[in-house]
Amino acid sequence: MPARKLFEDDDEFPAGDRWEAIVWNVPESDEFPEGLKYSFQYLGPADEEILRYDNANDAHGVGRHHRHYRGDVEGIDFEDLRSHVERFLEEVEAIHEREFT
Repeated sequence: MPARKLFEDDDEFPAGDRWEAIVWNVPESDEFPEGLKYSFQYLGPADEEILRYDNANDAHGVGRHHRHYRGDVEGIDFEDLRSHVERFLEEVEAIHEREFT
């Protein structure tokens, strides 16, 4: 089964910060046991990475599902895709309110 895009969305705030999210349906495997590959990122006005959620690999030693926040990486729980997207967007909104308004 080839990879198939399940979800893609993005938005930009008036201050120039923006987020983007993409999710692929991939064959279930040891690498992607849920059959999903995703990357959600929040970028500042100068395209600097502020926040990223992804499951690309466990190269950081914190688990397959993890978040990057301003250079720090930590493992995060994954319940389901909808909850994960909602959690990411809630965090984006909180950071935006704190840093750009």
